[in-house]
Amino acid sequence: MKANLEQWYKCKINREEYKQLCKRSDWQGLKHVCIWIFFLALSGYIAFLAWGTWWAVPAFLVYGNIYMACNPVWHECGHRTAFKSRWLNEFFYHIGSFMYNFEPIRWRWSHFHHHSYTLHTKGPYDYEIQVTKPTDLLFVFLMHLPGGNLLLIFKGFLSFHWETIKHALGFTTPVMQECIPENERTKCRLFSITHILIWAIIVIISFYYKTWLPALYLLLPFTYGTTLRNTFDFIQHAGLANNVKDHRLCVRTVKLNPIFSFLYWHMEYHLEHHMFPMVPSYNLKKLHNIIKDQTPVPKNGLWAAYKEIIPAIIKQSKDPKYILKVELPN
Repeated sequence: MKANLEQWYKCKINREEYKQLCKRSDWQGLKHVCIWIFFLALSGYIAFLAWGTWWAVPAFLVYGNIYMACNPVWHECGHRTAFKSRWLNEFFYHIGSFMYNFEPIRWRWSHFHHHSYTLHTKGPYDYEIQVTKPTDLLFVFLMHLPGGNLLLIFKGFLSFHWETIKHALGFTTPVMQECIPENERTKCRLFSITHILIWAIIVIISFYYKTWLPALYLLLPFTYGTTLRNTFDFIQHAGLANNVKDHRLCVRTVKLNPIFSFLYWHMEYHLEHHMFPMVPSYNLKKLHNIIKDQTPVPKNGLWAAYKEIIPAIIKQSKDPKYILKVELPN
């Protein structure tokens, strides 16, 4: 595995600068998580006040999209770069994993696999991005709509629930076979069972008290609150090359406005993250400024990214061999 990782192209960076960028901070992590929790609680309270009126619809859409910003928390803590303290990384990793409906053991190992084999379609397979980098245009359209993934029972996010159920029942899925070491598989099954039990408790509480609110707050944001999350995820790799060993050709950096950047925890600098995954997200902008002369010019905003992506995926839906051309520095 190590030899494979060393084959990836790396931009040149001063060793001392890199060591400074890799320094983790409990303060930076807690600051981000506390601000996120504050706005999550505030939007949830506003949604509660609006319950029973039509204002509840936009209120829960706002709450759901803030709730689904748990994904960057899961992601950064999974890399153990959100905090300096290991226990804080582990604590918030499991919180973020449950909120995002990711069984934590599966996704820790499959995410390592994703970094090792980004956009690989044969041999070692990228079990993350091939779900969110489709050439099925209907899938692309629905994944951007609130509730669209309900129409995609065995694709996208709902497939992860089904996968958790299979792991809990003792099945060995392809992702478990290829990504998860044998000595970690029992732990994966136990966490799958735990997640399913918590899902069941929330559903039972909703039925017992005859209210949708527990499910709306804790289980259903993945259906109605995924618009921003799926948009952020989609721009990372859509239209780019499969089976290459240069992140500049298969990962995209897009500059976002301050609100989106906060909700994404600065993962819009995604090329930089893939090339140097040990750099915490709060240092990625600094890293970008250091190596920007060696990388493609980033897209400035979501609209600029989609102007490139939409024609590319339309062409790929007709010709899967089509690859979006990326201009590299000389």
